[in-house]
Amino acid sequence: MRQKLFSPLGNDVVKAIFLVCLADGLVGISYGSLAVAGGFPLWVPLTLSLLVLAGASEFLFIAIVGGGGSPFAAAAAGLLVNARHLPFGIAVKDLVGQKPLSWLGCHIMNDESVVFGISQPTHEKCKTAYWLCGVGIALFWPVSVIAGAFIGQFIPDIKAIGLDAVFPAILLALIFPALKNRRTLIPATTGALISVAAVPFVPAGMPVLFSLLGLLTWRNRK
Repeated sequence: MRQKLFSPLGNDVVKAIFLVCLADGLVGISYGSLAVAGGFPLWVPLTLSLLVLAGASEFLFIAIVGGGGSPFAAAAAGLLVNARHLPFGIAVKDLVGQKPLSWLGCHIMNDESVVFGISQPTHEKCKTAYWLCGVGIALFWPVSVIAGAFIGQFIPDIKAIGLDAVFPAILLALIFPALKNRRTLIPATTGALISVAAVPFVPAGMPVLFSLLGLLTWRNRK
């Protein structure tokens, strides 16, 4: 059954998707732990994990509201951080399916599912990888948030033991092969430098938006 369902993908890709979902789960544990430790009832991070399904925005929302900010300001900041989903949507427009399935396809769009969806050699594999990763994260994330809320009383901050570093490390390992292509390396490096330079001047979560300026260096090369 599993072999038939994921037959377009190789075992290595399926394993990589599982590891990314697992890494997201570790981040979700941290998020649930931090939210409950910050005084939020469980239903708040759980609802966000189901309806928003965007870790950066959810962390930002909790940080702003927990610091005394307005929920409306926190929501606006989250929307701004997730502005990167606009170019994401263009990149995966052929992978999200047709209505009404496209509503779910758009909901599960995130950094990880987009990376897997656009990095496969054929359209069939792209679509399968996109949906497998997106649905996997949609399942792992809320479950891990619930786990984090209960584990939080024993480990108030997952960052203290470095588990939060697992996710970026795995994502970096996945995109590293693509950086061997100069066409990809130049925009990616430029965007990273711009993003790092913006860190001292903009709120947390915003520098990633400036990295999109690296696309200005994109050139069509054979």
